[in-house]
Amino acid sequence: MAYPERLLSEDERVEAEFRPHWSGLLREGLVVVVGIVIGVVLIYLSAPAWTVIALVLLVFVFIVKGSIQWFTTLHVITDERVIYRAGFIAKSGKEIPLEVINDVAFNQTIFEKMFGTGDLMIESAGTHGQTRYRDIPKPEEVQSLLYRVREARMLYIKGGQNSAPEESTASQLDRLSRLHDEGKLTDQEFDQEKKKLLGGS
Repeated sequence: MAYPERLLSEDERVEAEFRPHWSGLLREGLVVVVGIVIGVVLIYLSAPAWTVIALVLLVFVFIVKGSIQWFTTLHVITDERVIYRAGFIAKSGKEIPLEVINDVAFNQTIFEKMFGTGDLMIESAGTHGQTRYRDIPKPEEVQSLLYRVREARMLYIKGGQNSAPEESTASQLDRLSRLHDEGKLTDQEFDQEKKKLLGGS
């Protein structure tokens, strides 16, 4: 389930997209094993049929819920933002612009390191605060990627070598105005970048 291109802004490019690590489904697998054991015990003890049926239904609902949650959760990193989407009917999501990210850290237990998964913590300015993403595949590589795209984004915003040469002055002014209105550029930074675009000193 790829991230819809219609939700990307103009010229925005996807750098990576992935679901949570498959180890996030181990809990569902454990429930299946435990459910089978309990079911065998109930049958052995000649328990009423409704108890076995109720057990099967509970296990089934738990597995389906967990599987849908895993399948519909998507992490996307673009050259502009970090995107999180989850849910099939009841949906949730969060987006963090790269330029407001202050720090990216990852954490792995010994068990998670064996499976190549872990948690990622993104600390950002403004109202975003700290955001923890769990069951991230190869979190160290994702951390490195985030630092690279963030650096490229900052160079682009500051008018560095990564700014798109084909972008018109009007488009760049519009982008600067939007960043300024969102509080991502100070008044001084906005004025400086505006002068550069207009050929001022």
